[in-house]
Amino acid sequence: MKVGFVTLGCDKNTVDSERYLGELAGYGGEYTADLADAEVIIVNTCGFIDAAKKESIDALVDAGRYKSEGVCQAVVAIGCMVERHKAELIDALPEVDLFLGASESGTLAQRLGERGIGMADPVAMHPGVRQYTGDLPHVRYLKISEGCDHGCAFCAIPLMRGRHRSFARDEVVREAQLLELQGAREINLVAQDLAHYGRDQRDGVRLPELLESLVAETSVPWLRMLYLYSAGITPRLLDVLARESRILPYLDMPMQHAADEVLARMRRPERKRTIREKVARFRDAVPGVAIRTTCIVGFPGETESQFNELLEFLEEVQFERVGAFTYSPQEGTRAAELTDDVPDAIKRERLERLTELQRSITAERYESRIGTVARAIVDRSTPAGSQARLPWQADDIDGVTYVDEPHAPGTFLDVAVQSVVDDYDFKATVVRVADMVRPGAAPVARVRELPMLKATVGSFGR
Repeated sequence: MKVGFVTLGCDKNTVDSERYLGELAGYGGEYTADLADAEVIIVNTCGFIDAAKKESIDALVDAGRYKSEGVCQAVVAIGCMVERHKAELIDALPEVDLFLGASESGTLAQRLGERGIGMADPVAMHPGVRQYTGDLPHVRYLKISEGCDHGCAFCAIPLMRGRHRSFARDEVVREAQLLELQGAREINLVAQDLAHYGRDQRDGVRLPELLESLVAETSVPWLRMLYLYSAGITPRLLDVLARESRILPYLDMPMQHAADEVLARMRRPERKRTIREKVARFRDAVPGVAIRTTCIVGFPGETESQFNELLEFLEEVQFERVGAFTYSPQEGTRAAELTDDVPDAIKRERLERLTELQRSITAERYESRIGTVARAIVDRSTPAGSQARLPWQADDIDGVTYVDEPHAPGTFLDVAVQSVVDDYDFKATVVRVADMVRPGAAPVARVRELPMLKATVGSFGR
């Protein structure tokens, strides 16, 4: 049985898709990148904002066409949007054969078998297998918790993913070891809020302790943290970040706004003063740290003055990168009870203004890197050289660095940064090929048995 996947939304969905595919691989499923050859097409949906929902619905409609134009026997919708809107989707999308919400993971093979989709007897493998289907096997994502306890007014994630649950440190480390054995050179830690890790376990293991375990028990050269609420970025975490060279000096902390009145309506824990103070403290504690944030424009009640306050704050604080999107009300959230009183045209205009301002800020921040020598990881070899990334460039969201020599993907280089290209990218020349294994270093202690199966890594059924 050939299986095709369409994964939408965040990196956490990427991890979930790998697990679904691994589940089907245990029953004879074979991945295909060509949907025309797929007997089962699975669309992993996103339900965060209206634009993401529309993209998910369009992908499901497109997948349904392969029932007549290809060999598809079943279209399956999974993930966050299904968790929130299954009943409406069943009525609206008759071309979809099976709907599984995020809380129904682990039942896909069984549910397909019940519908007579050709499932073989499962082969012997350890539980919770992940199977990689992307084009950068040296870059992987590792989910360390699920769900969210924050009560942000605009966000439906707690309604889709449930309350926060941390995964045990031993399991996370074991999965990282398996990813490393499959060729991972950069592991990106993801969760709804990484900084919340361990608060529910009550065993004294929090994010700093997890990071120290990952450093001690793997040899992965780059470990990157994505998605941390600033309230959980403690002095202890900053100390680990500053001390451990393999943990990249990169913080991705969602701010959402800078006007106190808007932050209060959003039910955000920070205010402009505390955000300013924390950013300054982070930069003092971790020299050279790159900070990325996220902003929402057009939240109910946002005035022109409040939006300008956000722009002024961005100019003042000078984040390396900012992701921004327009507000859309989500059913079941507190903000959905507010009047959505900012017209769509004004939302779009404000988004364009913010984006243009941040483009110039990013270019200015990046220009300060010119003339420095930095470590880079090669993602792709090109006719003109290599496409790489520097420590302050996360995969897929922070631009790329064009290097003047061809090198194999996964290679680390020390490069001299020459110039900024189109505000968001760099050009650099190779100084040397870098060996990320420290000379004379003792082998990393392997304290756990590592079950292995070709082309898979463990996820333990999460």
